[in-house]
Amino acid sequence: MCLGIPMQIREINGYVARCEAKGIGRDVSLFMLQEETLEPGDYVVVHVGYAIQKVTPQEARTAWELYDEMLAAGG
Repeated sequence: MCLGIPMQIREINGYVARCEAKGIGRDVSLFMLQEETLEPGDYVVVHVGYAIQKVTPQEARTAWELYDEMLAAGG
């Protein structure tokens, strides 16, 4: 199963963003979203190191609530 993880952009340097989720930071490629306007504070869905979609803060929060429920259920 593959999951896209919602992460918040902390800083951008060209096509690479430093993103964070649940206290974990990662460098993420923005190459696939080069037509999108992205700024620090925005949320993106990250899959295998690439930002694949910009999402709202509410969409990111909802995804994390579902992931937390799955983890709590042992799944």
